[in-house]
Amino acid sequence: MLAFLTGATGFVGSHVARALSDQGADLRLLVRANSNLKNVEDIKAELVTGDLRDPASLEKGIAGCEVVFHVAADYRLWVRDPDEMYRSNVEGTRAILEAARKNRVRRVVYTSSVATMGFANGKPAEENSPVSLDNMIGPYKRSKFKAEQVAIEAARAGQDVVIVNPSTPVGECDIKPTPTGRIVVDFLKRKFPAYVDTGLNLVDVKECALGHISALEKGRTGERYILGGENLTLKQILDKLASITGLPSPTIRVPYVLALATGVVDEIVTGRIRGREPRATIDAVRMGRKKMFVSSAKAERELGWKRAPVDDALRRAADWFRANGYA
Repeated sequence: MLAFLTGATGFVGSHVARALSDQGADLRLLVRANSNLKNVEDIKAELVTGDLRDPASLEKGIAGCEVVFHVAADYRLWVRDPDEMYRSNVEGTRAILEAARKNRVRRVVYTSSVATMGFANGKPAEENSPVSLDNMIGPYKRSKFKAEQVAIEAARAGQDVVIVNPSTPVGECDIKPTPTGRIVVDFLKRKFPAYVDTGLNLVDVKECALGHISALEKGRTGERYILGGENLTLKQILDKLASITGLPSPTIRVPYVLALATGVVDEIVTGRIRGREPRATIDAVRMGRKKMFVSSAKAERELGWKRAPVDDALRRAADWFRANGYA
């Protein structure tokens, strides 16, 4: 099986590539001209230079492939030019699906996110939880929601597309790092003097990668599958990191209003004046008002998904960040 994969130089994508390679698949990986290839340098694969915003390069790369894993996404909680994020996440997804259709690809596995789900405090989100574009906070969530709709519409039109919605992956090789990885890095750097009352579902990135393959093999066309692990408050996550690393966990909880004020100041000073990505953003604080807890029951029933504790993934993440000079 020849599989075309986007996002392989990134965090989740590199683990999907490695899992596919371990199972004997032949790989063709889309990389940009300026991509950091560290995450794929030990994976046997054909590298194709291209870009999600260059449809011709996608058609050339996908030609002859049996399946496509579209994992790549612009994942940032602050961006100076939101249109740039929409071009990559929405129009890039549209271009991938069109190229796959033209090349008669058997199946496309599209990596969405639980960010597109409907969240209400007190009940974990499911694939059928009520949600609309109006519920999406910030360019990242809105662009992923729109991209997911593109994938769903393609499936309704007859294309074989399966959608996976990872929760919040954690583990090694988070090269950027992602916003979640920055939580670990900031903790290691002792830049977590306090916490807010929020929560996330963490999933081991290695298990998440295997879930992609299960979606290829067992998923139903047009369906969404949440790939989740443990529902944890931010305080519980920090306590786990404290237990793993021996560093102290913060004991001061910051009220929402103070956290929002910090986000406003950081966006103005760091983002607009200094032109760098803020550590605290208004959108991140707004998202944190609801705990992003999810249920993976559907994936368990249909894909054979098994929820796993994330302690080992957090330990691997901390070790990798330290070994690679992030902290």
